[in-house]
Amino acid sequence: MFRYMRSFVLAVCAASLMACAHSPQQLKPTPRLVGVINPVGQGQPVMVRVVDGRSSPVLGTRGGLYPETSAISVPSANVLPQLQAQAEAAVRLLGFTPTANAYNAPQLTVTLADLSYQSPKEGLYVTEADIGATFRAEVVNAGRRYTGRYGATLNQRFGMAPNEQTNTKLVSDVLSDALSRVFKDASVGQLLAQ
Repeated sequence: MFRYMRSFVLAVCAASLMACAHSPQQLKPTPRLVGVINPVGQGQPVMVRVVDGRSSPVLGTRGGLYPETSAISVPSANVLPQLQAQAEAAVRLLGFTPTANAYNAPQLTVTLADLSYQSPKEGLYVTEADIGATFRAEVVNAGRRYTGRYGATLNQRFGMAPNEQTNTKLVSDVLSDALSRVFKDASVGQLLAQ
């Protein structure tokens, strides 16, 4: 009986230690436009480009006992195609026709400037996270230029350490909010339409 009890205690201790150490997560977020975008164009062509301006694909760590092993990352290839598709959809909603190359067409460049995930550094367990996203947009049309920065943040509390699916949804939500702000800025649509 003592041998079984010792095995049980060892198994519980091992499980507890594993709960404190998190494995890295590589997310593939799916941002979506949210809210209403008011059309101002009349089908004019617009060159749309989305680029990754971050210095690293790592957003941060999930914290816990071994934060160095719990990095959360979003490689460019996992997010740029979705951002490009959503930016083109937003340009259509604004009343324009996205195009890859049109001579003298207005240009819209949307840059993912920052994507972050921060957990408290103290403590054994992940209980909350601050997630943030920032986009920079640049519109160039007939020699005129407009630049804006658009950000969104989210503070999320957890009962238990978030898995990859949960973190993917949270990062997707923050990206969706920040990206949608780009196209709700009336100055973006107005300069594209001129």
